[in-house]
Amino acid sequence: MALPSAWSEMRVGILLLSVLSLLSARLVGAGQDSGSVIPAESRPCVDCHAFEFMQRALQDLKKTAYSLDTR
Repeated sequence: MALPSAWSEMRVGILLLSVLSLLSARLVGAGQDSGSVIPAESRPCVDCHAFEFMQRALQDLKKTAYSLDTR
């Protein structure tokens, strides 16, 4: 039986990260009270945090793919 290719593992990893991020966004949104709205000026930039998270995830996937290629 052949080992799964690095690309298929990367696709599975990206899918898993996407599902986890959607689930965490739902949990965070469900935990907020309707009366406790934080002004936009004091909230962290969601796009910036998502970008940093995805950058780290991509680096991890690249390291995994590299280690699989070297085996």
